[in-house]
Amino acid sequence: MTSGIASRFVVLVGVVALAPFSSADAADRPNVLFLISDDLNNALNTYGHPQMKTPNIDRLAARGVRFDRAYCQFPLCGPSRNSMLTGLYPNSTGILSNAQIFRQSIPSHVSLPQAFRLDGYFAARIGKLYHYGVPRSIGTNGHDDPGSWELELNPAGVDRLEEEPKIFTLTPGQFGGTLSWYASPKSDEYHTDGIMASDAEWVLERCARQADRPFFLAVGFYRPHTPYVAPEDYFKQYPREQISLVEGVEEDQQDIPPAGLMSAKREQDKLTDELRREAIQAYYASISFMDAQVGRVLDALDRLGLAENTIVVMTSDHGYHLGEHGLWQKMSLFEESARVPMIIAAPGVSKGGTVAPAPVGLIDLYPTLAELCGVEAPENLQGQSLVPLLRDPEAPGRGWSLSQVTRGGGGQGRFFGYSIRTPRWRYTEWDDGNRGLELYDHEADPLEQTNLADCPNHVETITELSRLLRESVRSTYPPSGEIPEVQGTLWMPNLTNP
Repeated sequence: MTSGIASRFVVLVGVVALAPFSSADAADRPNVLFLISDDLNNALNTYGHPQMKTPNIDRLAARGVRFDRAYCQFPLCGPSRNSMLTGLYPNSTGILSNAQIFRQSIPSHVSLPQAFRLDGYFAARIGKLYHYGVPRSIGTNGHDDPGSWELELNPAGVDRLEEEPKIFTLTPGQFGGTLSWYASPKSDEYHTDGIMASDAEWVLERCARQADRPFFLAVGFYRPHTPYVAPEDYFKQYPREQISLVEGVEEDQQDIPPAGLMSAKREQDKLTDELRREAIQAYYASISFMDAQVGRVLDALDRLGLAENTIVVMTSDHGYHLGEHGLWQKMSLFEESARVPMIIAAPGVSKGGTVAPAPVGLIDLYPTLAELCGVEAPENLQGQSLVPLLRDPEAPGRGWSLSQVTRGGGGQGRFFGYSIRTPRWRYTEWDDGNRGLELYDHEADPLEQTNLADCPNHVETITELSRLLRESVRSTYPPSGEIPEVQGTLWMPNLTNP
């Protein structure tokens, strides 16, 4: 470890320079460019969505490995991001809501960017990496971790500073947590994500000038998070008359336990078919706008000669519903909410244009990047390294990925849902099975429209998956057995069944 080495930005007359770092092999260590989008599902061309225009994420996939079955550990921004950036499941971080940060529950844990920083890397953040807990107009990160970064940039564009009065929203006065959208007349460079791409170019230019010190640059794009605001030209790429809506919702919901549908917001009752098409159009437009900003950052990496020695990760904090099962947004344990895009391009390790089908999780990124870069990481990380899958995309990996949510609010009324995803099956238990089971066969039912939990032909499958799920859930807690506590609330599920 090189934690004693002074490493900081020096600001002199508006010029920023990296403080010197002394290491014989620093120039040989790979850089990391960590790109994450907010509320992005797998509606990308490279993931088989023919309508989507995402040429820049597509070209990144052509340079690396596309993980086809990647999943978040908790389909909500704060818990998911804290889990990803600590390499620990939410049951070990203690973070189950957005208004928390892992320093409240496990203050001495070393985060992913902090591990790189302590090992001599320059660690910088632009935009949202943990979670925001302050008004959007302020342009700062209210739930960030200062120990993770040397440089923090929090740009705010017209979408956050000027245009809120013009945004259509289903719930008056609310934007970030409700379905809301706006086709902006302002061009890319005036929007938050556009400014963010410019900031990333600026940081990369300075990193390129000091090639003897590697960098870990994380860029957290806002879009396509609500409100779905993007320049109007991106809306024109998706004519509303060409947008299809989910059909057969009532029939689909008949065999779903009530807990599986509790993420449905009643605001969606206000949606007409025309409003549904408008919302989906705006979501797609926001994705293409974000993709264009990703392209600018990748172009800068190429232009500055950094691409050959930079590992690039592109992912999202969780998936997103656009009407499937009658749901919108997140907080379900269905594929649309739990699944995320994940692309890793590791020069000299990964083979471009390949697809890894094994189930993996965001929790696996920490041990993967630490291994690729030779960075010392905590011994208590709970994810698997994906390096074997980068070298051989057909490698089986762990064989499953686990996601969880809570229901019933806090205190005594709270209960858990856990869902395990294997190459073929999704199996979900609500409140240890007391509030329902779900089983979906992805070979025959990739849209998860037929719950097989009550099918006599699948008793053995359910027994085996239940055993696997319970073993997996137990592994999400600290080995000490001590349960993290935040604001006096404990959340150990019963797991009493064999």
